Amino acid sequence: MNTALLLIDIQKDYFPGGKFPLVEPLAAAKKAYMLLQCFREHGGHHVHIQHVAIKPDATFFISGERGTDIHDAVAHFEGEPIVQKHVPNSFRETNLLEVLKGWGVERVVICGMMTHMCVDATVRAAADLGFQVIVAEDACATRDLTHGGVMVPADHVHRAFLAAFKSYGQVMTAEQVITLLAGERVF
Repeated sequence: MNTALLLIDIQKDYFPGGKFPLVEPLAAAKKAYMLLQCFREHGGHHVHIQHVAIKPDATFFISGERGTDIHDAVAHFEGEPIVQKHVPNSFRETNLLEVLKGWGVERVVICGMMTHMCVDATVRAAADLGFQVIVAEDACATRDLTHGGVMVPADHVHRAFLAAFKSYGQVMTAEQVITLLAGERVF
């Protein structure tokens, strides 16, 4: 099955020293890198998704600032596709769907940041568009959230969204994804 890897918003503002750091982003980025290297080594299709804020009151991912750069842990190589977006859904107002259709992609492996926002919006959109979806659970990161005066730890946020993603596709570790794709001889 023709499969592509989507690396969503693994950008400098989400890391320590950035304007909107997540919980354990480097651990997730290292797992995303494992997937990226597997796709690179075997000639698999992969796309970096880059969020650039366009709202005038944006506090991070500000155009022209280093925080929008793809993090070095999953460095974007010259010639690799990169899709810029301005909203959580990676398909909305971008050419991502056209890129994937041009490659004949039927299934997407999704990883990146934030689990509860851009990963979530992209997973749901991909499923709605007819793609089979695999989420690499340990190659995603998020942050603590607060609602009604109650702090919800990032791990709980992450796990709740992973549980919901099972309604849209498969959820597995990066290693399990690599084993699955190798077993299917996708590469």
